[in-house]
Amino acid sequence: MTTATLLAGSLVLATSCATAQPAEQAASSTPDAPVAVSPVTTAPTKEPQPVKPTGNAVDVRKVGWTKAKPIAKGKKVQLTWWSGVAPCTVLHKVKVKETAKKVTITLYEGTAPKARNVSCIMIAVEKTTTVKLKKALGKRKIVDGSKV
Repeated sequence: MTTATLLAGSLVLATSCATAQPAEQAASSTPDAPVAVSPVTTAPTKEPQPVKPTGNAVDVRKVGWTKAKPIAKGKKVQLTWWSGVAPCTVLHKVKVKETAKKVTITLYEGTAPKARNVSCIMIAVEKTTTVKLKKALGKRKIVDGSKV
């Protein structure tokens, strides 16, 4: 195939794409008539999926969280993070270490034992879990244990 043939083909594609009209416009009887256009829609925003630790995952590793929100008057912390789809990626455990100045929270994820012979799709899922503190958070700083 020559360069001229490729250029000509590209030009035909570019001009035909630029002149294509939406079906609603093509069906309109006059060029100045109003056209009904469907609104552009996007995927609905979903709330993070609530999960609880399973305690039986394999190939466990630390995972960083993206948001920590004190709730219940600071007696609990709601964590949010991006993860994979269960059973391929599950929350194994949450470790909480409290000191006078900070609360370090570490998430551990792994694979559920029943996922050994399962095909796993690679999509991100926003998940959330809530942990209870021994003492109300107060002015203590919340630290991601996966980063220390």
